[in-house]
Amino acid sequence: MAEKVNPYKDSNQSKKVQVTKMFDTISKEYDGLNRVISFGIDVKWRNKVVKLVAEKNPENILDIATGTGDLAISLTSTNAKEIIGLDISDGMLEVGRQKIKGKKLDGVISMIIGDSEDLPFEDHTFDAITVAFGVRNFENLEKGLAEILRVLKPNGIFVILETSVPTNPIYKAGYNIHCKLIMPTIGKLFSKDKVAYDYLSESASVFPYGDALNNILRKIGFINVRDMPQTLGVATIYTASKS
Repeated sequence: MAEKVNPYKDSNQSKKVQVTKMFDTISKEYDGLNRVISFGIDVKWRNKVVKLVAEKNPENILDIATGTGDLAISLTSTNAKEIIGLDISDGMLEVGRQKIKGKKLDGVISMIIGDSEDLPFEDHTFDAITVAFGVRNFENLEKGLAEILRVLKPNGIFVILETSVPTNPIYKAGYNIHCKLIMPTIGKLFSKDKVAYDYLSESASVFPYGDALNNILRKIGFINVRDMPQTLGVATIYTASKS
């Protein structure tokens, strides 16, 4: 299981409470800073997720840890009839609601507050479930993944997009410089929460990736698990399904 990285070292609050407050605080600046920190490559990664989901012709999709709704909005190109974006941060969701309203997509996308570890849906509800840069924020990773398995339909597709650490020593060195120096520095310069981007950097560096996450998915009960490293291994797309 992933290490529980604590964004506020002197706090006794749970990771879930702290992460919620953190994302509420940085919600209005999140999109802009995310594009800068990732050099915009995250858009390309999300498009690959959308393509994988579209191949399954889903009628309904759940996007967990939807944040400001970037992936949920992109998923409308799958022609799904219903897309639900779920997040624990109402601040992030409100930014997303405004984006969705501006694009006149509120008839397709619903944004709701919810906990990934206690999903408010019946068993076997969704044709496709996605999580982009969110599983490392789960307080209990295995519990959250088990909930996703529960609400996924048999033969449905589950797609994760998450940061990972390159295996090539040269690329890994560059990745560490970006995550441990550049990313927190940019965050401290432009973010209201001076600790948030330290947390985001640290959580990325300790989260299980590749075979480690594949094995956790299989342990939970997912089948057809595979991983696809992206951009020299700085991110990875995982796909899995349900028997």
